Amino acid sequence: MRATLDADLVADLGPLDAEPLAQALAGAFYADVQSMRQAIRHQGSFNLLHLTSMFKVDVFVVKARAFDRSQVARRQLVLLSEEPERYACVASAEDTVQAKLESHRLGGAVADRQGRDVVGVFLVQGERLDLHYLGTMAAELGVSDLLEQALLSARARP
Repeated sequence: MRATLDADLVADLGPLDAEPLAQALAGAFYADVQSMRQAIRHQGSFNLLHLTSMFKVDVFVVKARAFDRSQVARRQLVLLSEEPERYACVASAEDTVQAKLESHRLGGAVADRQGRDVVGVFLVQGERLDLHYLGTMAAELGVSDLLEQALLSARARP
């Protein structure tokens, strides 16, 4: 298990959403509206910073790909607290794996960490994973080889 230092969100945002979102977050979060507009325009990402805790939130704008649309459609509602009752939508384990494999493929300083995280998801989720969906989306994202490597690594663990 790895403690995260931030939160990752996927958001379906359009060109007119940047200003209202920045206004809604004002006071509690640092939110640069120019960064938001650029991320929306290029289907990239932007950061939010909670001013009190300095907790960072990475917001990834949904791309016009089948994977991104599927990720949003397959989200799961999870109870966060009972008093008061609060819920959040989270990505399925399969979609988390796919996003991490794609991030691993793109490289950068987090590639090894992403690969370890994927193996960890396999170890925790086990037979609950939809292997057919994983294979289909891995092919679309061009990460089938990474998926196979991660599955072999997970199966090799005791």
